Amino acid sequence: MSDFLPLDIVVLAGGISHERDVSLRSGRRVSDALTSLGHTVSVLDPQAGMLAELTRRNPDVIWPVVHGATGEDGALLALLETTGIPHVGSQGGPARLAWSKPIAKELVRRAGFATPDSIALSTDTFRDLGAASVLEHLLTALPIPLVVKPSEGGSAQGVTIVESAAGLPRAMVDAYTYATVALVEERITGTELAVTVIDRGHGPVALPAVEIVPIDGVYSFEARYNAGETLFYTPARIHQEIADRAAETAVAIHQLLGLRHISRIDLIVDPDGVLWFLEANVLPGLTETSLSPLSIEATGESLGAVYEALARAAIAGS
Repeated sequence: MSDFLPLDIVVLAGGISHERDVSLRSGRRVSDALTSLGHTVSVLDPQAGMLAELTRRNPDVIWPVVHGATGEDGALLALLETTGIPHVGSQGGPARLAWSKPIAKELVRRAGFATPDSIALSTDTFRDLGAASVLEHLLTALPIPLVVKPSEGGSAQGVTIVESAAGLPRAMVDAYTYATVALVEERITGTELAVTVIDRGHGPVALPAVEIVPIDGVYSFEARYNAGETLFYTPARIHQEIADRAAETAVAIHQLLGLRHISRIDLIVDPDGVLWFLEANVLPGLTETSLSPLSIEATGESLGAVYEALARAAIAGS
């Protein structure tokens, strides 16, 4: 007789952020993987009445894959904690820290890890001090090339690589389209790595790193979610010593930020072998072109088996 106990799982996907479509794709993939193992899974779009519906249904576990501010700024996750229903993923407080790129970078820097030099500027500061004056100062404080990005958010939305001074004003405008604070960051060139960290209840472990090689040189939103626009190598084509350090770094940052169950830590290895922290993803994408599923599949395990293990870890309170 089988000891298998099917779970009643609610996947939260959708929301109203710029990443809604990506979230829905992640939700479908998670639902399909878990359903294939015999679990009862329903997908719920966060909206008015969601909390009452969760309370009424009282599933065994909630799996949130709501990308963007709706799901990753800590508010939704904190609310889920108040329901008393276990949920996969980080708790609200740590999610809030990781969601803010400047805060996460500062915490990581204080812990002794390398992260590119940067300046975070709010729209108020940009306006009050004068755009022209601020831009001029930025160009003396940080060398071209630069990366300008929203201080919050994912999927490379609002991110610009600035190759000349003339491109900086437009880059700031693009970043402010997605957040009220823009992060202007020194650009580090090298091998881009995404390291997924999972914890099934026995401590966090790093999965094989994914090496990211965009065809046009920039890992943009289109390059992330349109098949064929980016080459991925899993495991990454790096020396084993660097791979081991990347894994150790990712796990250490996962723990430093207080993350839980699953995260993705984005790094760059420069030509000298130095690992640079870029950002931490609290709810990494789980679409057919996302990086974390590639890492899981590289271990030889099925997505369903790993997702089930994470769901059971959440139920066990790990």
